Amino acid sequence: MCVKPGKTANVPSVELCVEGLAFYEDVVRGDLSGRDCPQCLLDLGLLQTLPDGGLMPLPPGLAANGVMRLLETDIEEKQRALAAARTAVHQAEVVYRAHTRTDTGIRAISGADAISATLSSVVLSCGEELLTAQPGGGRPADLLEKALASDVAALERGVRQRTIYQHTVRSHAPTLAYVEQISVAGAEIRTLDEVFDRLIVCDRKIAFVPDPGEVRRDLALVIEHPGMIRYLVGIFDKSWERAAPLRHTPTEHRPPLLTDETRRAVLHLMVNGYTDEAIAGRLGMSARTVATHVRKASEQLGSRSRAQLAYLVARSNILDEDP
Repeated sequence: MCVKPGKTANVPSVELCVEGLAFYEDVVRGDLSGRDCPQCLLDLGLLQTLPDGGLMPLPPGLAANGVMRLLETDIEEKQRALAAARTAVHQAEVVYRAHTRTDTGIRAISGADAISATLSSVVLSCGEELLTAQPGGGRPADLLEKALASDVAALERGVRQRTIYQHTVRSHAPTLAYVEQISVAGAEIRTLDEVFDRLIVCDRKIAFVPDPGEVRRDLALVIEHPGMIRYLVGIFDKSWERAAPLRHTPTEHRPPLLTDETRRAVLHLMVNGYTDEAIAGRLGMSARTVATHVRKASEQLGSRSRAQLAYLVARSNILDEDP
């Protein structure tokens, strides 16, 4: 039988009104006036009607037993019904996933609005850990403002949040203001010269990455395969170990830029044949900033051309030095 009848009656909610409390006080003091007794006192059992029509006050603790016992029994019944409903939904979920989930554990979400709504829902349900990698330099101020409320709420729930940015955010005022506020709430922020790609992982159960084949970034991949989740978390943890902590307080104008490490990354990509535009895209900076790093390295090493600079950089072992 699918439906089981309830065993308890529906118990109405009863509150003690101001008039009822005053009337109860008068009866306790022995002032049995001819006023009508408020119904709430009778419903709560605080007054008992005598055979002669009089009223006798009962101690609240004794009166509570009758009313609260019914309420407690009703609550217990509802809790059992809730547990049964959760079990049923879980059983149905297992069947649903067994027949609809792909073998890869990966599905796609298209459209900026759908991606944003899905991400917001997952972050709100995150209960233990939130890992994010944000390449591309400083984020737009409006996006940071939207993210701040949900991130702080997650941190207040006890969620551990770790985020990796690129070194270039150390000179981006809106990102630094955001970092300052979530750091106070308990988030941990680090930076790298180059971040692998955008990544969000919630509770090590579900991950979001952009589709590498989509230029406009309006298609996101939702990953739920445990093996893929472990792989992505492993990449994040290795990058986290290499990253430099970003601690920003109001007393600082801005954190150190780690210029030497950034310039080393620029030169490494230049030696490998990347253009200034390609280097800028990978390191989250402007092509003009890349050109400035190249020019200063040329002045330092005395080169007259890009090809000569690459040769001198290789000979100088600059790229082999520890940051």
